[in-house]
Amino acid sequence: MGNSELLPYLFMAACAMSIVSALLFAFDKIMALAGKRRVPEGYLMLSALCLGSFGSLFSMILFNHKVRRPLFYIGVPLLLFAQIGIAAYLKFL
Repeated sequence: MGNSELLPYLFMAACAMSIVSALLFAFDKIMALAGKRRVPEGYLMLSALCLGSFGSLFSMILFNHKVRRPLFYIGVPLLLFAQIGIAAYLKFL
């Protein structure tokens, strides 16, 4: 199986992880507002790293969540650009 044949599967995995990541960020925001136990930041970043960066960034903007933390407002967009770059590289390799 060539690189370009893997792209649809990577895209589906990225869509699924983006949904999971967005739900994690939404849940963390709800818990923060309720003053209850939160999702650890490491889990949020791990979900972004595992192809969920689009969902993470979407949730950060939508819920105005984690937008003041440099790890997130710098790290998540960088992960997104890196993942897009890797996908483009695989597409045109």
